[in-house]
Amino acid sequence: MSSVRIDTALAEASRMLSASPTPRLDAELLLAHVLHKPRSYFFTWPEALLTSEQMAQLVKLIDQRKAGHPIAYLTGQREFWSLQLKVTEATLIPRPDTELLVELALGLDSTPDQNTESTMKVADLGTGTGAIALALARERPDWEVTAIDKSPDALAVAAENAVINDIRNTVFIEGSWCSPLAEGSMDMIVSNPPYICSNDPHLKQGDVRYEPLSALVSGVDGLDDIRVIAEHSLQSLKPGGWLLLEHGYDQGSPVQTILSRAGFTQIRTETDLAGHDRVTLARKPAA
Repeated sequence: MSSVRIDTALAEASRMLSASPTPRLDAELLLAHVLHKPRSYFFTWPEALLTSEQMAQLVKLIDQRKAGHPIAYLTGQREFWSLQLKVTEATLIPRPDTELLVELALGLDSTPDQNTESTMKVADLGTGTGAIALALARERPDWEVTAIDKSPDALAVAAENAVINDIRNTVFIEGSWCSPLAEGSMDMIVSNPPYICSNDPHLKQGDVRYEPLSALVSGVDGLDDIRVIAEHSLQSLKPGGWLLLEHGYDQGSPVQTILSRAGFTQIRTETDLAGHDRVTLARKPAA
């Protein structure tokens, strides 16, 4: 195979990936991975030549992408909240919608009568890559963030991401949901738990086909894990502490009901940029 110009390679790769919703972006991300260069390099040096080995590697990645493998798993990384995160098949792929959860959590830092007598203690349940925990820790270096996951493989990825991004105010603990947390120990608990129904047809489509089912599915109605979190987080929060949960676009109302029955107050649901219910917040009553 002879040498090929970058612009020619990208055009051909885009054509080969035409079935993707974002063929050009996919092509650029895969080639950037092969060359270990930022995408901006392509616009500066479109005439640069790929070696036959590099072109062969690109074609192999394109074939995997055409088979449905997520870009994040092929490149081993994903950007979230300006963090560059390592991603493996042991973790859910961080998505832009989840940044709403981070924004809302950061906004609660200045909530009137929020406990400010000591360092804010925040727990991220089911941390996966550590995306939420590390974004909060990066923005609030004075917070103490605890990242919890029952998967030791996922937890190892999250801890590595803390090192990659030089974030030092986060600890990583293996465990299921609130089980590692002492009673009344947290000012805030956040989570992007599994919330997809077990019979959802989308599980057989797109990137989710390759993501761990344990990070996606939660019972017949998708709310089993949220019920568990609602019950146990109330015990783990300090009086006046907040719980923030990401959930599906049609789950705002049932999640509010679950939180109300568990004993939470000040419950509200916030929408994402598409106008869909995405995150529900609730507060433990003050003592």
